[in-house]
Amino acid sequence: MLLGILAGLLTGALWGLTFVAARLVHPFSVWDITIGRYFVFGITCLITMLHPRFRLQGVGVKRALIGMALGVIGYVGYFLLASQAVLLAGPVIPPLIIGVTPVVLPAIANLMERTIAWRRLAAPLVMIAAGILVVNLELVAKLDIAGQHMVLAGAGCAVAALLVWVIYGIVNSRLMRADNPPSAMDWTTLHGLGALIGSILLLPMASDAYQTVPSEVLTRFVLWSLVLGMAASWLATWCWSFASNRLPLALTAQLIVAETVFGLIFGLTMDLRLPTPSEGFGCLLQVIGVSLAVREFTRRKTAS
Repeated sequence: MLLGILAGLLTGALWGLTFVAARLVHPFSVWDITIGRYFVFGITCLITMLHPRFRLQGVGVKRALIGMALGVIGYVGYFLLASQAVLLAGPVIPPLIIGVTPVVLPAIANLMERTIAWRRLAAPLVMIAAGILVVNLELVAKLDIAGQHMVLAGAGCAVAALLVWVIYGIVNSRLMRADNPPSAMDWTTLHGLGALIGSILLLPMASDAYQTVPSEVLTRFVLWSLVLGMAASWLATWCWSFASNRLPLALTAQLIVAETVFGLIFGLTMDLRLPTPSEGFGCLLQVIGVSLAVREFTRRKTAS
């Protein structure tokens, strides 16, 4: 179990890099780092397929196309929106908004199937809403009109990223729970191939920064593309599969909160500051609320 917990926490740390990646490669654009990250992810999958053990086996054409489409939507689309959200709204608000994913997905399922009483979720949902509100109110109040519009635009991108991830999660869950689902490695490979196609389609959006930046800046961009593609995409997907196979659902679902925590830590570290009292309190409410909500959903599922 300890190895599973460590793998889940490592996944959260790697996914948390999403919230700082675009800031780390300036003056390269969000489009540039998205192309670089998912090109590396796709090439990594192609390289692993050179070994017979990692080649696609028994995956039909329909599922292969869906897997690659999910790679474009859930990886490329999500990363673009999340990165833009951080650039516009800063390091705190986007992770908090996107961090409610492990609550939104079960809530949608509950609307469709009504497996748990909403009164049991009232306290966690109020804590989540209060946490996001506390952070937003202090930040927005300090800004001028232009700054407020920028933060609101960033929050909008974060909400869009959340919706993209919810759509991805619903489709992905249905496929993985269907008869004879693909293996975790095959599914990772298909996502990587889809992400590769997505990165190629985005090439017209790439900037010409590589022509003017110093060599050390270009090297930093290439290194971060490698880190994000191989570690935050391929390795993170494998680690999450490893954790899911060794831990009960109630525990793995709560480990998703680690992405929010690490995203906030990385963002604040980049700014060389501690969270303000309102940010700290809001983040605490958020994490506790998400954990309690996930616990209610998973406890009901385990009991049934």
